[in-house]
Amino acid sequence: MSVFQFPFIAMASQCEIRLAAPDKKIAETLASSAINEVRRIEISYSRYRPDSIVARINAAASKDWIECDQETFALLDYAHALYLSSDGLFDITSGVLRQAWDFRQPLIPADETLQSLLSLVGWSQVKRDVPYIHLPRSGMEIDFGGFGKEYAADRAAAILAEAGIEHGYVNLGGDMRFIGPQPDGQAWSIGIQHPRHAGRMIAHIPVSRGALATSGDYERFFEVNGQRYCHILDPRDGMPVTHWRSISVLGPLAIVAGSCATIAMLKQEDGVAFLENSGMGYLAVDHQGNIRSKNLQDPVVSA
Repeated sequence: MSVFQFPFIAMASQCEIRLAAPDKKIAETLASSAINEVRRIEISYSRYRPDSIVARINAAASKDWIECDQETFALLDYAHALYLSSDGLFDITSGVLRQAWDFRQPLIPADETLQSLLSLVGWSQVKRDVPYIHLPRSGMEIDFGGFGKEYAADRAAAILAEAGIEHGYVNLGGDMRFIGPQPDGQAWSIGIQHPRHAGRMIAHIPVSRGALATSGDYERFFEVNGQRYCHILDPRDGMPVTHWRSISVLGPLAIVAGSCATIAMLKQEDGVAFLENSGMGYLAVDHQGNIRSKNLQDPVVSA
């Protein structure tokens, strides 16, 4: 049994599938089916594709009710659960705030600009009646970007597991779902990106099963007068979060781990209490560089 590696690009991210199989041909066939599932999800839910269900829902804002298939409505139900469990901080209508922020240049938007967009944020305003959804205000949008990659990682891993793969993982831009340990039974050693030094790891975490996802302030950001402004935006005021540099969560599913990490980032100083209540393992780096971790099996911290 050999381990084969398949890198690819999807969802604007460097991705990889690693799996153990009897030979390369079998591995290629199985990896291809998993990659096709990732691409299907990307096509279905990308806000950039006019033919995606998300684009059609957004285009119909204030006008029409849009019928959704069972998979889409399940994701909308999950978004609703996240909204409730985060006290409204995880809001899939908040993606419209990206219109105020261009992280390619250091420009802080005017308060008037943010206020006009904040009027379009509010999952509680969205109308749903199975299998239909309606955005009541012109300009409102939904965006599955907060858990799309994680959902795709889970689906791709499920396809591999159903095909009999017992050792391997799916990595979509750092959002990872593990099918099983290495063929010799050892855990995979997964590096956690240092939030202040590109190319360096702040820790290595052994993982055999479940999922690992990270949310941080280093993916898209700019600095003005020593203050970092990152792409994770509080839907209440439209401003970037500041308390955490990064949060990595070890959970049963990638979609769960990723959502938990993002909510903890959004909760700022209350993030640790949320992580503790989740019962999942985590490694969190605060704005001063202090590291906190819990429920991880022998992490190697190298900060």
